[in-house]
Amino acid sequence: MVKSHLIAQLLNLLAAGLLLLSFSMLSRRRTQRLINLYAWQGSILFLSTCLVAYDAGLQELWYSAALTLLLKVILLPVILHRLIQRLGAQWDTEPVVNIPLTMLAGLALVIFAFGLAEPVSHLATTITRNTLGIALAVILLSFLMMITRRKALTQVIGFLAMENGLFFAATSATYGMPMVIELGIALDVLVGVFILGIFFFQIREQFDSLDLHHLESLKDE
Repeated sequence: MVKSHLIAQLLNLLAAGLLLLSFSMLSRRRTQRLINLYAWQGSILFLSTCLVAYDAGLQELWYSAALTLLLKVILLPVILHRLIQRLGAQWDTEPVVNIPLTMLAGLALVIFAFGLAEPVSHLATTITRNTLGIALAVILLSFLMMITRRKALTQVIGFLAMENGLFFAATSATYGMPMVIELGIALDVLVGVFILGIFFFQIREQFDSLDLHHLESLKDE
């Protein structure tokens, strides 16, 4: 009982760290730092999954933790870092909404997420049920980052951060998804990043910029 209580406290601490990283991503303009923050999110997911696997005694969660470490902490950040070096896109453009307003909107989304998750948290029986509100908040904050940034690469990082929130929500509610589904999602994300990398090079070749407002000229034509 004492062990489970200690693990629950550690999970709450990691969840708070994940939420702080999401807020930090909202305030960052340098793409390279966003990728580093994404890697830190993956590290927190790896540690939280290991704790849940240890407490619940579920072997498949150890595989999920290993997959998270490989994909979200090592492979995807390396791919994204090399991509921005090839594109010369270390700096992000000005966001659509200024940073203070974005942070206020993020705070409102966190309050909404906690209110939305509270009834579900009472029904859940997992040790991570108290972190469900934070998981939903991470999803909403990542979506907010996607719609308040202009560059395509930054929006992709927001999408990947949203996937982190979905993974954390699944772990919080039901001790994760079946391994087959997790492997399928991981493969889809990896292939999607490669395809989007090709798409980024095409945008850069045509417009000499990754700012998506240049695509509006295609609509006008």
